[in-house]
Amino acid sequence: MTLSLTQIAQLCSFAVLLAAGQILFKLSASTLPPLASVNGMVALATNFWFWTALTLYGTATLLWIIILQQVPLSLAYPFMALGFVFVPVASYILFKEPLNLFYGLGVLLIIGGLGVIMTLASK
Repeated sequence: MTLSLTQIAQLCSFAVLLAAGQILFKLSASTLPPLASVNGMVALATNFWFWTALTLYGTATLLWIIILQQVPLSLAYPFMALGFVFVPVASYILFKEPLNLFYGLGVLLIIGGLGVIMTLASK
């Protein structure tokens, strides 16, 4: 099965939504007191970043169901690996978390793996 440009865009959008949700979870975690306390749980329940992240995850779930109505799971699921590219890059930009050469190599392997899967799927 060959993926259409629309399906590829949907799959990439799904990965972006999940990555954005992870970044927002990190933002909420960094603004909260320890969750082992009542104050922490109340702060979580009223945290804008937390609720935005949950909303993104809900939206991503709906998009995933739409995607799976059109694309076989075995072809769609590898696109989730893009999160392993997007989240650390965003963490580097937003939180100044370090990246290194091994991360870059891993990114190349992930993208190469997706390329192999897409090539084999189109035959």
